[in-house]
Amino acid sequence: MTMDKKGKVFLVGAGPGDIGLMTIKGLKCLKRADVVVYDYHLNAQVLNYIKKDAESIYAGKRGGHHTMSQEEINAILVDRAKKGLMVCRLKGGDPFVFGRGGEEACALADEGLEFEVVPGVSSSVAAPAYAGIPLTHRKISSSFAVIPGYEDTTKEGSSIAWEKLATGVGTLVFLMAVKNVDVLTEKLISNGKPPETPVAVVRWGTRPEQRTIISTLGEIAGVVRENEIRPPAVMVIGAVVKLREKLKWYENKPLFGQRVLLTREHSTGFEKLEDMGAEVMEFPTFEIVPPKSWQQLDDSMGGLGSYDWIIFTSAKGVKFFFERLKALGMDIRLLGGAKICAIGPKTAEAVESFCLKVDLVPEEFRAEGLIKSFSELNAGGKDLKGVRFLLPRAQEAREIFPEKVREMGGHIDVPPVYQAIMPEAHGKRLKRILKEGKITVATFTSGATFTNFLEMMGEEAKELLKGVAIAVIGPVTAKKVKEAGLSVDIMPKSATMESLEQAIIEWAISKQ
Repeated sequence: MTMDKKGKVFLVGAGPGDIGLMTIKGLKCLKRADVVVYDYHLNAQVLNYIKKDAESIYAGKRGGHHTMSQEEINAILVDRAKKGLMVCRLKGGDPFVFGRGGEEACALADEGLEFEVVPGVSSSVAAPAYAGIPLTHRKISSSFAVIPGYEDTTKEGSSIAWEKLATGVGTLVFLMAVKNVDVLTEKLISNGKPPETPVAVVRWGTRPEQRTIISTLGEIAGVVRENEIRPPAVMVIGAVVKLREKLKWYENKPLFGQRVLLTREHSTGFEKLEDMGAEVMEFPTFEIVPPKSWQQLDDSMGGLGSYDWIIFTSAKGVKFFFERLKALGMDIRLLGGAKICAIGPKTAEAVESFCLKVDLVPEEFRAEGLIKSFSELNAGGKDLKGVRFLLPRAQEAREIFPEKVREMGGHIDVPPVYQAIMPEAHGKRLKRILKEGKITVATFTSGATFTNFLEMMGEEAKELLKGVAIAVIGPVTAKKVKEAGLSVDIMPKSATMESLEQAIIEWAISKQ
């Protein structure tokens, strides 16, 4: 790093909780940052996008209890920017809506440092929207105000003009108001707001644990206490609250309240869960990287034209295989007349993306299914004598199929094209989420995802899965789970991501 490199701070709003509400620009800043200073009220998945070599600094900011003071946060932003680093100050909601982003920006401006503000979706608009409450409506309310609910309303010289708020604004939105709900409602009523005015309190808006209670201005304080509503919560006051009964779209979704843990990289196959209201939390327990050595694969590629069959077991295997073929300067035509077998439709799609035809997709997507398919194709199931197979696969894999091929007289080469390693990050965050009881379904799509999960969670692993439904993709993974002394709640008949997704949907609906 050169000494004249200029640092820059991005004040980024991460939104209210639903990861889909974070802006594209905010996500780009997060991915590029050398330093990330983040608060408590964030969707933990957002932090998965921090690059591996970035410095992560937890600033706290939870219910009045701060790990770091605002002055300390300002000092860190200034210090890292002066060192020429790109800093992402990641804040819940919007940085300039009661987020002290203005104070941080002033501290940077005072030091002559470059900064940029990336607005986020504020809970003041998002929580009501997810509760089915429009803040404005042409026939009901044409104005709204957002007010901090934590100010001491009894102090002299309050910055809040209560007499104007009570009678001059259509919809009132209070943030962080739960602790002061008694005095806030009393202040509004005493300044002319009718006690029968509709009120909604939305806790954890935009998240699976969202909870909405409805009452009136005169009675909401008691209802909040009765229902033990605690922060974070947004309070909406006004006639627009009456529209909730007709417009509550989020809480009416069939899988609302479900949070599904995905222990593999999220590619495709779970979109329907999200569409139906579940939140899919991605915390991979393994990372796909190149094999320890390319030598075995390179040797096999030297004789590509000699194989009768090339078997791909995953889309990742396809990707690494053809990337290596290209790196060696070899031509796809060297595959010659080899037929191609793909384990599962997604693997077949990956092969076909290279304009290659897939000759066989076994009905059963595991070693036993492969054995059956090739036995039936060759000599009526008697043997595989003279048949040559290339099986590029993971560094660590089951030996059932290769052993059976050799037993039946065939030749098979099994060069590794990738390996699954345990990621260094995310373990602590995943453990915290499980301890808080936020996961309803945990999915394991291979034995490796489960065994790595156990290792990452340590001695607490089994305890953390208590009360969590375990979903597996097939019998091999199910066996690993049962060997660990746990039970399998969900397993599809077909070992595909789509079938697993459908099985989770059916399980969730059956529990309602």
